[in-house]
Amino acid sequence: MSVISVGTMAFDAIETPFGKTDQIVGGSATYVAYAASNFVKPVQQVSIVGFDFPKEEMEELKSRGVLLDGVEVIEDKKSFFWSGRYHEDMNSRDTLVTDLNVLADFNPVIPESYQGAEFLMLGNLVPAVQLSVIKQLTTRPKLIVMDTMNFWMEVAMPDLEETLKHVDLLMVNDAEARQLTGQFSLVKAAKSILKMGPKYLIIKKGEHGALLFNENEVFYAPALPLEDVFDPTGAGDTFAGGFIGHLAKTGDISFENMKRAIIVGSAMASFCVEKFGPTRLKEVTKADIDRRIQQFKELINFEIELV
Repeated sequence: MSVISVGTMAFDAIETPFGKTDQIVGGSATYVAYAASNFVKPVQQVSIVGFDFPKEEMEELKSRGVLLDGVEVIEDKKSFFWSGRYHEDMNSRDTLVTDLNVLADFNPVIPESYQGAEFLMLGNLVPAVQLSVIKQLTTRPKLIVMDTMNFWMEVAMPDLEETLKHVDLLMVNDAEARQLTGQFSLVKAAKSILKMGPKYLIIKKGEHGALLFNENEVFYAPALPLEDVFDPTGAGDTFAGGFIGHLAKTGDISFENMKRAIIVGSAMASFCVEKFGPTRLKEVTKADIDRRIQQFKELINFEIELV
């Protein structure tokens, strides 16, 4: 099973209550690749970078089974750059700088060698770009997962609504679900979103876990209580990478297996927040992941006798 991951490969400058970094590798596709490659190979990357993106980072990704045939390198421009400062609660942040650089020219082309991939992960991008990727695929993947954000709801709602008709699963956070539908109740919001096209919906709630919906069922997975959350940047993309990585590894896209995939995704995200950028994701071993998943299992497992 193979996964196509479409998104950004970039630089971030991050400030949290626990420290700051002036420049570290980031981007949605970077986090997805580092997480998913623990479970499935190849991860077929589609992105765009500038002349300044580190070659050693490219080699690190290749060593993990990430194919870079779909990564365009623009030799005379810089990579996408984002800078942000997190508040004390680590759930909210202020964007300080957004330099699109090469991202302004991103018009992804799917390499012929990627055709036939069973899973597609569309990172947070312009909805029209996400749709163009879907239309380039000669064989529809087994599962198309899409991430989006509030900004596209404000400036590109018609394109977003059209793209939603072509995907199987949407990932948004709770505020985005409410904005997309105008519903405060997340259950009502989920019902509205499922009518827009996706068969499944994941609503991410940060440190409060995640909800999985289909037409008739709902599943809630808590987040693992952590003593220290160092940097939440990329946690949602890492979650997505773990989620789709597990589904691709097992080849099972049933609701029951998506429950397991949410736990796997949550486990990977819990590693991500422990250090700046994808640093922690480069360190984790299979044994670390297995132990973390076991912690989740113990967190949510209980027995009760009804009388």
